[in-house]
Amino acid sequence: MKNLISLNKYFWKYRLRLGLGVIFIFLSNLFAVMSPEVVRYAIDYTISQVKFASLLNGFALSGSFGSTLTKSIVAFSVIIFAFALLRGLFLFFMRQTLIVMSRHIEFDQKNELYNHYQQLDQSFYKENNTGDLMSRITEDVSRVRNYTGPAIMYIINTVILFFMVAYTMYRVNGELTLYALAPLPVLAVCIFFVNSIIERRSEAIQSQLSALTTAAQETYSGIRVIKAYVQEQMAEKYFNDESIEYKKRQLKLARVESFFFPTIFMLVGFSTLSVVFVGGSKVMNGQITPGNIAEFFMYINMLTWPIASMGWVMALIQRASASQKRLDEFLSIQTKIINPNTNKHLIKGGVEFHNVSFTYTNTGITALNNISFNLKVGEKMAVIGRTGAGKTTIANLFTRVFDVSEGSILLDGIDIRSINLHELREQVGVVPQDVLLFSDTVTNNISFGNDVVDEKLAVEFATRASVDEEILRLQHGYDTMVGERGVMLSGGQKQRISIARALIKNPSVLVLDDCLSAVDARTEHKILEQFNEVLKEKTAIVITHRIFTLIQFNKIIVLDKGKIAEEGTHDQLLSRKGLYYQLFELQQSEEKN
Repeated sequence: MKNLISLNKYFWKYRLRLGLGVIFIFLSNLFAVMSPEVVRYAIDYTISQVKFASLLNGFALSGSFGSTLTKSIVAFSVIIFAFALLRGLFLFFMRQTLIVMSRHIEFDQKNELYNHYQQLDQSFYKENNTGDLMSRITEDVSRVRNYTGPAIMYIINTVILFFMVAYTMYRVNGELTLYALAPLPVLAVCIFFVNSIIERRSEAIQSQLSALTTAAQETYSGIRVIKAYVQEQMAEKYFNDESIEYKKRQLKLARVESFFFPTIFMLVGFSTLSVVFVGGSKVMNGQITPGNIAEFFMYINMLTWPIASMGWVMALIQRASASQKRLDEFLSIQTKIINPNTNKHLIKGGVEFHNVSFTYTNTGITALNNISFNLKVGEKMAVIGRTGAGKTTIANLFTRVFDVSEGSILLDGIDIRSINLHELREQVGVVPQDVLLFSDTVTNNISFGNDVVDEKLAVEFATRASVDEEILRLQHGYDTMVGERGVMLSGGQKQRISIARALIKNPSVLVLDDCLSAVDARTEHKILEQFNEVLKEKTAIVITHRIFTLIQFNKIIVLDKGKIAEEGTHDQLLSRKGLYYQLFELQQSEEKN
C-alpha cells in the first residue's frame, strides 16, 4: 500500500476533478438513501389506508377513497422515479470526473516513464529486457489506473454510502441497525488478512508477465534466426513453459479470490437474516412498521454490492501496489550520463583523447587502456584492429554513450563531460556498427536527425552514400516503408541509409564505426570516393577492421587488446612491418583470392 503514496502528486494535480467527483458521489448517494424513506412512507400509508378503507366498505365514500389511494401511489412512484433519475445523472457526472481523471493520470504516467526511459544510459538497457520495459509501461500502468479510477471511486462511494445508510438506519431503530451491521467487523478482519496474500501473489504475477512478454518479444525479433535453424518447436516450448508458470500464478491468486468473494456474500446474507428475524419481532411488538422492514432491506441491498466489491477493490489496490512498486524501481534509477548544462556550444572539431581507459561495469572487461591521440580540425584518422580490440568503445565514449573510467576526452580543448549533451550529440555524427532503421519511409529514416524532412536533401545524401539507385528501384521509392528495424532492406542498403542519415546532419565531427562491412567491393569503392569530398573539411574518425587506401588519413592507430599497438601514417606503418603490415598483407591476399 505504501507504494501508492507516490501517486499523490497526480491526485493533487487533478484535485479539482477529484473534489467534484466526491461531491457527485455524495449527491448520488443522497438521492439513493432518500428513496427507501419514500418507499417506507408509501408502504405504511398504503397499509393504513387499506385498513381504513375496509372500515368504509359499503359506504358511498369507499369509491372516491380508492381513487385517492391510487393517486397517492402514483405520486410516490413519480417521486421515486425522480430520485432515481437524479441519482443516475450524478453517477454519470461522478464517472466523468473520477474515471476521466484516472485516464489523465494514466497518460501522465506513461509519458513520465517513457521520458525517463529515454534519459537512462546504455548500461540500463544492457541490464534490462525490452519485454520487461514494455510490460511496465503497458500492463503495470494499466493496473495502477484501475486504482486511480475504479478503486478510488468505489472506496469513496462505499465510505460515503455506508455512513449515510448507517445514520439513516440508526434514526429508525438503533438495535436493528447493530444487528444489520454486525457482520462488518468480521469482514474487515478477512480483508486485512487476505490483502497481504493478494499483494504477494500479484507481485509474482506481474514479474512472470514481464518474463512472458520478454519471451514473446525475443521470438518476434529473432523469427528469421529461429526459422533458419528450424527451432520453432523449441521457441514454442519456451513460450509455453513461461505461459504455464504465468497460469499457475494466476490460479493461485484466483483460489484466494474464490474464497474471499463468497465469504463476503455470506456475511451480507447473515445481515439480511438478522433484519428478518429481529425486525419481524419488532413489527409484531409495534416498535417499528412494516415499511421500516422494507426500508432496511433496501438499505442492506444498497450496501451489498459496495461491500461485496470491497474484495475486488482490495485486489485492484494490491495489484496496483505491486505494479507501482515495479514502476518506482525504474523511476528511481538515475542516469550516470549527466547533462552538465543547457548552454549553446559550437564544436569546431579538434579532438584529443588523453590517457583514456574504460572498463564495462557489468562484465568487468577493460576495453581501452591508456589511449591517447589528438586530431586537429579537419583531420582524418583510422582506427584499425581485430575484433574485440576496443574500436567500437571509442565511438561510444565519444558521444557519451558511456563515460570514461579514467582520463578525459577533449573537443576543442574542452572536456566533453562539461559540454551540453544535446549539443554534443547533435554536432557529432555517428554511423554505428549495428544499424537500426525505424518502421517508417526511407525519406524519414534518412532525415531522422533533422527537425525538418526535406526530400530533395534526402535524395542528395542518399546519392553521396551510393544508395540512391537502389532506393528508386523499391516499390514506392523514397516513400517505401522499410519495416521494423529495416527488415525490408538488405544489410548493405541499411548501412548506406545509416551513412546518409549521419551525413545529412552536417556534423562537425563524423565517427564511422565499421560502416561498410556489409557492402561489396565495388560499392565500397564508390562510397570511399564520395567520402573524400564529403569529409573534406570535417574531422573524421573511421573505425574499421579493413584498411582503406582510398582515403588519405592524417593518422592511423592500430588497437590490440585495448591498447595502441602502432601509430602513424599508412606508409610509416607498412615500413615497420608490424601488426598493421600483417593486417594489410592478409587483406591483399584475400582480395587476390
